[in-house]
Amino acid sequence: METFLIRALQLILSLSLLVIVHEGGHFFFARLFKIRVEKFYIFFDPWFSLFKFKPKNSETEYGIGWLPLGGYCKISGMIDESMDTDQMKQPPQPWEFRSKPAWQRLLVMVGGVMMNFLLALFIYSMLLFKWGDSYIALGDMTYGMKFNERAQDIGFRDGDILVSADGEALERFDMDMLRNIIEAREVTVLRNGEEKQILMPELSLLEVAKDDPFFVEVLIPNVVDSVVAGGGFAQAGIQAGDSLIAVGDKQLNSWNSFAEEMGMLRTKAELEGKTSYSFPLVYSRGGVRDTVTVQTDDAFLVNAYGHQLDYKPTVLKYNFFESFPAGIMLGVNTLKGYVSDMQYVFTKEGAQSLGGFATIGSIFPKVWDWQRFWEMTAFLSIILAFMNILPIPALDGGHVLFLLYEVVARRKPSDKFLERAQVVGMFLLFALLIWANFNDILRFVF
Repeated sequence: METFLIRALQLILSLSLLVIVHEGGHFFFARLFKIRVEKFYIFFDPWFSLFKFKPKNSETEYGIGWLPLGGYCKISGMIDESMDTDQMKQPPQPWEFRSKPAWQRLLVMVGGVMMNFLLALFIYSMLLFKWGDSYIALGDMTYGMKFNERAQDIGFRDGDILVSADGEALERFDMDMLRNIIEAREVTVLRNGEEKQILMPELSLLEVAKDDPFFVEVLIPNVVDSVVAGGGFAQAGIQAGDSLIAVGDKQLNSWNSFAEEMGMLRTKAELEGKTSYSFPLVYSRGGVRDTVTVQTDDAFLVNAYGHQLDYKPTVLKYNFFESFPAGIMLGVNTLKGYVSDMQYVFTKEGAQSLGGFATIGSIFPKVWDWQRFWEMTAFLSIILAFMNILPIPALDGGHVLFLLYEVVARRKPSDKFLERAQVVGMFLLFALLIWANFNDILRFVF
């Protein structure tokens, strides 16, 4: 329950900040061009609001709604989610949105997206300024990588050190690395001191990301680092420094392989209704092999730990002024990666993988961590900016599309057309929202 509350609080705080910044972008340009803003709300307020306040001599009512699906900035003289069609039937007034030149209306509509993207760049810059950038370079991972069966069939081998994808250097172990590998035609690895080229088939990142075990993992040597007194390994006589050779007739070349084998044995035991299991383990100590029988506890654990990797991290520090170009580059690369991944949304697997508020909340840490919170907020700000600029009616991008049409065709779409487009767009958005949160329910139940 505590974990849920911490994640929920982080999600609400993050979304509230993003909504304020987004709607603040619309508000800023509207007021800059002397357009009246009637309401500025965090979250939606159908039927009633949790809080509202209208300053003296102000044209704008500020408030907090009860429906946390976003927020809105009600601008006079435009068709938006408020669907205030009565206002549109009145003669245009000089302070209304519809009375302003197309270029001003365009800036009002892109103001939210612009502010969200700028916020993300600023957060990334401040993250680099405060905490710097620390990672272990792939070239320094001297034990190489552990690859699953799919990767092995392509030509990768356990212990390969990743070098480049289509000639572009692979620097760090993250999702961008996996994306570059999957989308490459040729991947170069260092194997036994020699560079090898691996030709890549056409793969779907979404499909590969679902692999269990994962397509590529950091290889952990098959050497015992420590054992817990009274645990399965300790009772069998296994000691720190022993090398694991095989589980039964299954050869082991890494601690990763041992963990995979334990997972399969556990699944088998659970299907048979067992609460623990035993297995024969071949190990080596000082070059001498022996076989023992290991018994797991009631949590299917042997209570031992693999070799602790002592790779030296690469640490990049930035002063205040250096952090901004680095933050901009990080934000742009994050946007590129997200845009690239959008192609999978329109596949069957992509539709099934969509998630709602539970999925978004799960990306926040279980304990409060300001660095992680700001990283996730910056990422969500990138997503919000991109999603809102899509040319879908009811989104900012839909309004921009119609404004661009007006500029090119030199005539406005009719109010009736804009009203119908708004309704269609809102229907699509609510359908998508329902589907995404329905997926969350299915994941929770099954």
